[in-house]
Amino acid sequence: MNDRVREDTARRLERAMGSLGTAAMARMDDRLPWYRALSAEDRSWVGLVAQAGIAAFVEWFQNAGGGRPAPSIEIFGTAPRELKRSVSLQQTVDLVRVVVEVVEAEVADLAAPGGEEQLRNAMLRYTRDVAFAAAQVYAREAEVRGAWDARLEALIVDALVRGEVDDGLHSWAAALGWTSSPVVVLAGYAPDADPQTVIDGMRDKGRRLGQDLLAGVQGDRLIVIVGGADSIKDAARHVVPRFGAGPVVIGPEVPDLHAAARSARAATAGLRAAAGWPDAPRPVLAEDLLAERAIDGDDDARAQLIENVYKPLEGTPLLDTLATYLEQGTSLEATARLLFVHPNTVRYRLKKITELTGYQPTEGRSAFTLQVGLILGRLSRTAVT
Repeated sequence: MNDRVREDTARRLERAMGSLGTAAMARMDDRLPWYRALSAEDRSWVGLVAQAGIAAFVEWFQNAGGGRPAPSIEIFGTAPRELKRSVSLQQTVDLVRVVVEVVEAEVADLAAPGGEEQLRNAMLRYTRDVAFAAAQVYAREAEVRGAWDARLEALIVDALVRGEVDDGLHSWAAALGWTSSPVVVLAGYAPDADPQTVIDGMRDKGRRLGQDLLAGVQGDRLIVIVGGADSIKDAARHVVPRFGAGPVVIGPEVPDLHAAARSARAATAGLRAAAGWPDAPRPVLAEDLLAERAIDGDDDARAQLIENVYKPLEGTPLLDTLATYLEQGTSLEATARLLFVHPNTVRYRLKKITELTGYQPTEGRSAFTLQVGLILGRLSRTAVT
């Protein structure tokens, strides 16, 4: 008896497929603002998905029962991949709900006499499977998109670290939604925890703070690019604790991602040279490691020290004063005696040196940096001659 009722109901459903599809489209247009906002092409694809869903239900209903396994629904394969980017999972749920409402409203006319409850139960089971199918489709798309984004992110980080910056870099970054400036690059060691989990955590925190973030693990290094922070301190605050043990070096702030190669170069050079200053703070600015970077062979740091330390003093009594002061163990009196000047003159010149270079000769770290800059400047003049 039940089989005959099912067969009769199935025939009724088959005859009504066209009208059900039309009714579903009309209700979507009336009830779903997002559907009305779609392009004509996407609306057409959504209509095909709805029609495919109804057709699949009719076919399943005809063959269900008898202890057969739950159906495998693949109705979303009807639509192109682009549609899944235009229509969200929540909107897909709305679509399914509208189709179910349309069919349920017609149960009395669609079901054979005595088959109303059978049809309603079948609808419940079918819509459950449709919901699982939708979730699987969107999950697969998310996995594919996530894997692609991870590869693209790794390419951007690698290009910046290598200094291979071209117009394609901004296109890659735009594909990941990057719009922020200014930009700061941080370099440190990767944590023991799963690096991708750590990176995802940093990215989520940055998003809540209105910052963009790209990151990549290269060997034992973790490179993080932060965009849109109000200051270097803000850029580092939520990122630094996520690094592994050891130093974390912050490159200089640059105006945009295209210029981030300079910040990345300074940060990675600073990380290599950080062992030369065991007591360095964490994080430490790459600018504060200029002397160590120069000794380690960083050409950028050498050029910067010559430009900032040697050239402003060259050709003035300040250069001899600085050299003598450092050679005499920062003794004011000994410097004054050797230069045949009053100690107050030495004090005045040391103050001018600080104003011109930004480094204070009477402070230990600054004196060390000045010494390295002085030596590099002398060597550069020897190389020229």
